[in-house]
Amino acid sequence: MALRYLYTTILFAFLPSTLLAHSGHDQVTLSPETESDWATRHMAEEHHISNFDPGAFFTLHDFDSSLSWSADEIRRLYGLDDETSKNVDEAKKAEVVKKTLENFDRDGDGLVERDEWLQGWRAGKRLEDFGLGPGHHGDDEYEYEIHHFEKFHDANTREEDLTHPEDIEHFRKHDEMEAAAERQEKLDNMPIVEQNIPQKFRRY
Repeated sequence: MALRYLYTTILFAFLPSTLLAHSGHDQVTLSPETESDWATRHMAEEHHISNFDPGAFFTLHDFDSSLSWSADEIRRLYGLDDETSKNVDEAKKAEVVKKTLENFDRDGDGLVERDEWLQGWRAGKRLEDFGLGPGHHGDDEYEYEIHHFEKFHDANTREEDLTHPEDIEHFRKHDEMEAAAERQEKLDNMPIVEQNIPQKFRRY
């Protein structure tokens, strides 16, 4: 099982060079001055990429490849739909989207196009830090890999060594998902599913 996580680690080891090919002249390397920038910290903490490139950043978070960020994509970028943001009220989430659009949406169409983002960046505009964390927006597998496995394990870790509380919780979720999938498969293979028959039509 640990090998599966190793493949993800290898993938992200090659990701920075691919992303940074987009617009290298805008790259920013983490320093005391740039560490306060939310987007730069997001790339370092959530993607383990230390050279910030605004073009690559935009592409990475253009989740539907439309060359623009919608309100939903801004929410996802900031991790507002992640489980860690479940206690953040909707008014605060709406404020994040509103202020981001005010900052970068030059034509007022409710989208941040790539050119708008790059023009804003070069003009000194930055994504605001709303105090809501680094922006978790990967699936459970990715978040576990980035925030736990890479920090505490490596390619030589055996399955029996994955005993941290985070490991146990991660595998518990996997077991639950697999059990649910097996139950669904059994139901799908049944000609008649008794639970789907209204009570008044059942025979005993």
